[in-house]
Amino acid sequence: MSNPSQPSPGKKLSHVDSSGKAQMVDVGPKAETERMAVVTGSVLMQPDTLKLIEANDIEKGDVLGVARIAGIMAAKNTAQLIPLCHPLPLDQVTVEFRLDHERSSVDIRGTARTTAKTGVEMEAMTAVSVAALTIYDMCKAVDRGMRIGDIRLRRKSGGKSGDITLE
Repeated sequence: MSNPSQPSPGKKLSHVDSSGKAQMVDVGPKAETERMAVVTGSVLMQPDTLKLIEANDIEKGDVLGVARIAGIMAAKNTAQLIPLCHPLPLDQVTVEFRLDHERSSVDIRGTARTTAKTGVEMEAMTAVSVAALTIYDMCKAVDRGMRIGDIRLRRKSGGKSGDITLE
């Protein structure tokens, strides 16, 4: 069984032409299918910062509420941020948070769904990334040592590659 996180032998990058120039993939001939992607990431911080977020006591306001909206807005604008992404009609984007006191982190889970000719991994990645950046921005006055990390695809479904789980 192949490991989806390892390059497959014989596979080529889809966003470069035969001469190595960047190109947008032609998805015209592909069939529309229901597609879904789940991405996770984390913002690690000082325990006191996490307590302020939990108590909704950060001076800039509701950190998780603002980060949720920022992530959703970012997913909707992915094609404007990532040069070779196709604009997609998103059926749903969710951004969820879990406070982990043991790790002193806000764990983020973004899910994107569409019916289209190409996948929604980049939209889910963008949602989680921007949600994490928003948390950092809203909390940096009290904790400049926060770390954003471990943003990765966990699951995807639809299209010719079918269902992939990396959990």
